[in-house]
Amino acid sequence: MSETPTIAASSVVIRFAGDSGDGMQLTGDRFTAESALWGNDISTLPNFPAEIRAPAGTVPGVSSFQVHIADHPITTPGDRCDVLIAMNPAALAANWKDVEPQGTIIVDEGAFTKRNITKAGWDTNPLEGDLLSNYRVIPIDLTGMTLTALDEFDLGRKDKERSKNMFALGFVCWMYNRPIEQTLAFIESKFSKLPEVANANIAAFNAGYAFGETVEAIGHRVEVAPAALPTGLYRQISGNMAMADGLCVGGHLAGLPLVFGAYPITPASDILHYLAARKNIGVTTIQAEDEIAAAGVALGASFAGSLGVTASSGPGIALKSETLSLGVMTELPMVVIDVQRAGPSTGMPTKTEQSDLLHAMFGRHGEAPMPVLAAQSPSDCFHIAVEACRIAIEYRTPVMVLSDGYLANGAEPFAIPDVASMPRINTNMLTEANGEDADGNPILVPYQRDERFVRPWVVPGTPGLAHRLGGLEKDETGNISYVPENHECMVTARAQKVASIPVPELQVDDPSGQAKVLVLGWGSTWGPIAEAIRRVRLAGGRVAQAHLRYLNPMPPNLEQVLRGYDRVVIPEMNMGQLAMLIRSQTLVEVESYTQVRGLPIAVGELGARLAELVGIDPAGLSSAKPGDPVLNGKVTA
Repeated sequence: MSETPTIAASSVVIRFAGDSGDGMQLTGDRFTAESALWGNDISTLPNFPAEIRAPAGTVPGVSSFQVHIADHPITTPGDRCDVLIAMNPAALAANWKDVEPQGTIIVDEGAFTKRNITKAGWDTNPLEGDLLSNYRVIPIDLTGMTLTALDEFDLGRKDKERSKNMFALGFVCWMYNRPIEQTLAFIESKFSKLPEVANANIAAFNAGYAFGETVEAIGHRVEVAPAALPTGLYRQISGNMAMADGLCVGGHLAGLPLVFGAYPITPASDILHYLAARKNIGVTTIQAEDEIAAAGVALGASFAGSLGVTASSGPGIALKSETLSLGVMTELPMVVIDVQRAGPSTGMPTKTEQSDLLHAMFGRHGEAPMPVLAAQSPSDCFHIAVEACRIAIEYRTPVMVLSDGYLANGAEPFAIPDVASMPRINTNMLTEANGEDADGNPILVPYQRDERFVRPWVVPGTPGLAHRLGGLEKDETGNISYVPENHECMVTARAQKVASIPVPELQVDDPSGQAKVLVLGWGSTWGPIAEAIRRVRLAGGRVAQAHLRYLNPMPPNLEQVLRGYDRVVIPEMNMGQLAMLIRSQTLVEVESYTQVRGLPIAVGELGARLAELVGIDPAGLSSAKPGDPVLNGKVTA
């Protein structure tokens, strides 16, 4: 038998889809890990059902994992997929329209029983007829062949069927010439206490890989070469993992113990899970009885001299609001992570959105400004967390960090930084009196401010520095005051402190220097915007890009930048919240581009809109190849 030919591809987008119990997240994650080890740049989009356990075989219960691998830097997991692996009729029903024309659909034909087809909402078997004629359909009896491969194992039928995701993974690893050693080691480690299960999964994986070598339906294998990334030590990291690591490093750089109070909520819970495993580096995690208590734990820890942190999603942030107001009033360092999800109310718990910006800016009682930062990519969650720790500690204020479900669950390569070379965070803890009483005796003046409007931070129990903090207005001494002039003075001082926090100037990416249209983004829209702009530029359009990571205070040159362009477009996964803020703060008229679908901004649709604005034919964007020499707005050749 002749060897299967191999063709080269610059990039490929693969989506694994099946029931939430089919192991699609594990399957996709393992393929991603092998691709990362191979050296590809990667970007992923896990997509979970909102129901805890929807009925098996139904569309609401479909779970998917999309991974984009490439031989060059990429910024998104892709709008559509080149290859879909559908484990049952429901997975096909939920995903087939997202496959690129002439793309490949691999289905488990053994799952296409009459009962399963009906449960998925199909009137007839979709594998028959012309419905999928525009695609390359490869039916494989994954279920049957998995059972055959595991015939010798002393496991029940259902246990054997659970291994069909490993058969599929083995087959796809063969298709894309992925290394397999790490996956085999992973399976052995994961099921080390269940050797029979481990051996069955390994056998299923090997059977899938061997099937690829013998089947003639594929015709060829595909190889995506390693990407030319900057030299360094890398790891695959998700946004939640990066956020947790950034908080640990922030506490380390400040020389403070990290105390994390949280209540589980999708999609923020993984931060709690990751930090709970960091006891060896002095991290304390407390799973509180509710969101209010979790915020209280974090603020209390900051009062006691630790770095207090809490994390949640929109509904939980709403419950924490009173405590955040108390943090603003007491002027204690505290970091608050909001991993945004679709709302309002319970909304769509497993879907992404950027709908909490106005809440982060204004969702507290009274005049209670807080610094607000936003991460732009999964790996940037690390850097934004460190920066949030720095601002909170050095300026004695709660800081809100905005992530979202797309960043939290998505993964990409992360260049591990040299923590020893990172600048230290200065706590400036006060250890001696900073004032005198009427008799000349040394006393603590807890709200005596420096030139930055920052008050001292004093650890309770410091000899001679007894003091009290609370939610009632006070004067400089900490004594309760209802004097109108004092209240206005204190409100103004707290606002001035936040407003005067230095942030970097807004950087504009405009290679030609002649663009008339500027695209301004924030948070996770960075990736889709960068890719859409790249496509427009490759098609001959001139367009500039800028991105906000600091949302309060905003960069000092923001208005100047915006007034340098004829049109400013702001893509957001909400109904135009940043656009509203920009208009109110700069009086510059901007254009909103909004999508509220529970998914990242669609690159193709945004690119088409930008093409129209710069006067080129949107149809010409399809000719832009990912490997061309302009990437993410920067000329690379």
